[in-house]
Parts: sequence; structure tokens; C-alpha cells
Amino acid sequence: MKRFIVLDKKMGETPLAAIGLWKRENPEYADTTACYAGRLDPMASGKLLILLGDECKRQRNYTNLDKEYEIEILLDVGSDTGDALGMPEYSHKEVFAEKRNITDLLRKELGAHLREYPAFSSKTVNGKPLFLYSLEGTLSHTIMPKHIEHIYRIQCQSVYTISTTELETRISKFLACVPRTNEPSKRLGENFRVETIRACWTTLLNTIPERKFTVLRLTVTCASGTYMRSLASRIGTSLHSKALALSIKRTKIGTYTPLWGGIGFWLRTYR
Repeated sequence: MKRFIVLDKKMGETPLAAIGLWKRENPEYADTTACYAGRLDPMASGKLLILLGDECKRQRNYTNLDKEYEIEILLDVGSDTGDALGMPEYSHKEVFAEKRNITDLLRKELGAHLREYPAFSSKTVNGKPLFLYSLEGTLSHTIMPKHIEHIYRIQCQSVYTISTTELETRISKFLACVPRTNEPSKRLGENFRVETIRACWTTLLNTIPERKFTVLRLTVTCASGTYMRSLASRIGTSLHSKALALSIKRTKIGTYTPLWGGIGFWLRTYR
């Protein structure tokens, strides 16, 4: 019996759906208790650590593992969730970022910082997740909880541009992957508000003249609990514009040992 496995979760797949699919493909584990160690947004893809059997009792030993992500950040469009699965908002600006020009901006993200949790997150306040306050419109009456986010290393791998037409195609494919849910706790934002969000994206992209949007490809090594959606929004603010995470892929889970000068090595990774 394996103690754990690492699944490659697909975009649009919930962690529970990923576990269910794996069990169907491995029927000898059909009745084995399984849980995931470390959340991964349904619209993010990549590594998902799954504990099996008695190892589930030691879940706390795995929840603070370091992570590495590959993310794409779209400039000049933001959203209330920090990614494309949110109500979009256009900045009415054209930011032309270059790889060499954002080094200082990214360097400011390094280290440990006290940050507010995202408005659309599962962090609870008085027993209720923040995303419900956001959907109810009562978030302004809530004291936002904070936590430490720690980024060890952040690199810009490339910068490219995408046209309005190409962006519309990508958003359409992205929203087509949104999972359906019947969970009572998510009834207020049923199915992640996808129909409303799709309509808002269509309206927005139909009103924007054909142009080029800049997209940054970053690799981020960080401690557990660091939100890539929030990072994307902050980068937009630093560029005096807006931004959102166009894609998020978790590439590593384990223990990262940072060294002087922004370098380091993975002491252990789960594969």
C-alpha cells in the first residue's frame, strides 16, 4: 500500500474529482481513505499531493510544504478573483513590459510579507469562508485576516503579447473547463458564477479595440499559503495598471532551502 501519490491535476478538475479518477484507475485503492495535502484552485493545474490510508492522520505534517509554480500574468485586465475566473475589469491602459524592465519589480516580492487573504478564498472568518462574504456583498463589514506569504525565488522566463482576438479564444477555452458543483456551501456563487463571468468577458472584449496585451511568464518558488492570484494583482498595481493570472501550474512540492543571492535547492520533492 502506498503512503502517498502525486497526481497531475488538470485545469478545471477539482482535487476530489482528481482523487476519484485515480481510484477508478486503481481499483485496489477504491475503499482506501484519501485526502489532499495543500489546496490547488480548480482552475489551476499541476502537482497535487494525495495521502493514503493511515497517512491521512498525519496530514498536518504535509500542509506546510514549499511549492513552485509556473504562471502567466496578463497585464491591463484585472478581476475580483485575481484570475480569469472572475469579473473582469479593463484598465484602459497599454503597458509594454520587457523582461529586463521588471527585474526590480519582481525583486520587491521576494522575502516574507504580511498579506491579506484573497477576497475569494476559503479562509474562514467567524466560521464562514471569505468568498461567501464577497458574494453576499458584506466583505466591507469584515475585518480581513492576514497571513505571512514568503517568496524565495521569482524569475521572469519570457514576455509575449496576445491580441484581443487571441485572448477571447483563450478565455473561452478556459471558461469551458469550469467544473460544475452541487455543494450547498457554493449555492450563492453557483458553478463559480461562470455564466455571468462569461457574459462579462464577452461584453468587455467586444468593447476593447483590437490591441496587443502583454503576458509575463514567471516561475515562482514560495512557501505554502502564497497565492499566485494575489501576486498577479500586485504586479499589475506595481505597473500602475491591472493584471490577473491567466494560467497557474504547480510544478513542485517539497522542501526548498534558499541560499544567499536568491538561489537555493530542493532538499526534497514529492514526485
